[in-house]
Amino acid sequence: MRMFSSSLQAFMSGVLLIGVLVIGLPQLPAQAAAPTPTPSAPAPTPDACSSGRTVQVSGAAVVNVTPDRVLIQLGVQSNGVTVNEVESANTRAIRQVIQALRGQGIAEKDIATDWYIIEPIYEDYDSLYIKGYRINNLVAVTLRDVKKVSSVIAAALKAGANQVVNVEFYTSQLRAYRDQARELAMKAAGEKAEALAGAAGATPGCVLSISENTWSYFNSWWYGRDQSLWAQNVVQNAGSSSGGSGTGDDGPVSLGQISVRAEVSVAYGLE
Repeated sequence: MRMFSSSLQAFMSGVLLIGVLVIGLPQLPAQAAAPTPTPSAPAPTPDACSSGRTVQVSGAAVVNVTPDRVLIQLGVQSNGVTVNEVESANTRAIRQVIQALRGQGIAEKDIATDWYIIEPIYEDYDSLYIKGYRINNLVAVTLRDVKKVSSVIAAALKAGANQVVNVEFYTSQLRAYRDQARELAMKAAGEKAEALAGAAGATPGCVLSISENTWSYFNSWWYGRDQSLWAQNVVQNAGSSSGGSGTGDDGPVSLGQISVRAEVSVAYGLE
């Protein structure tokens, strides 16, 4: 009887265990098969600027300003039979010129040797016989008082300079005037785009591209000076009939005005 009771308990325990397994097992595959949530893709945004229809225009602007800086290139040319002779003569003359420039109130930093060359002088073009030597010594003077151009040149010539190679006017505020010209050029381009698009029954939208047209301005035949100074997009407009040259007197040198120019090309999308 006791054996029968033990067998019955063992049988019931087995049935209970099987029931638990049967009930629990289907949940495991269901949990394993549940898909992992994925982040939803962002909704597509419309193009901020369509390039299917465009209008391309250019705009230019000029800002006229009175120059406040002058670069004067003065030369001393010396000739002699021997190298020592021509060198001594040129050194003596150039020292006198520099001393005269200092006497005009020009600072040491604004006086610089711009070109110095010594070359032989031949009997004729086809001859190898050297009959002497020549020195070309060029001094570049940055003048911050534009009213003193005439007096500085006269003082240098009296001191021994025998060449006035070049006189160039420019502005020390180029960046400010160029930015102003660029802004005006962009405004001109926008107005032109509105006119052209309106004639076609459209409206200019966003800006697709901008490019600036640049060039260097240098009209001197002399190669000694660093030409980066003249890459300013400026044009000398001497002898302005509007007055207001900025000199304040009737001196022999008319400053005129410097034209700082900017030109841009712009492409707009059409709406």
